[in-house]
Amino acid sequence: MPHDGPFFVYILRCSDGSFYVGHSENVEERVVAHNNGRGAVWTTCRRPVRLVYRETCATEAGAVKRERQIKRWTHAKKEALVKGDLARLKELSKSK
Repeated sequence: MPHDGPFFVYILRCSDGSFYVGHSENVEERVVAHNNGRGAVWTTCRRPVRLVYRETCATEAGAVKRERQIKRWTHAKKEALVKGDLARLKELSKSK
């Protein structure tokens, strides 16, 4: 049965300091799954993970699109997003 939303894009900080970006309709449940080793391969060996960012999307397609966008970002750019540092995020987004 299709889910009507909302959907979420989320960022986890792994125990090694790396980030994992995903999407879900239930972020809390997904974080538990990651910490129980039932998430992504990336997070399985980098536990524990903790939720550091969540963004609401109206549709699953929108969440997937945003997830893919953020996954292409550098660690520094993800860090700026997590911190809510919009000035730094804008600076890092400028073309070189």
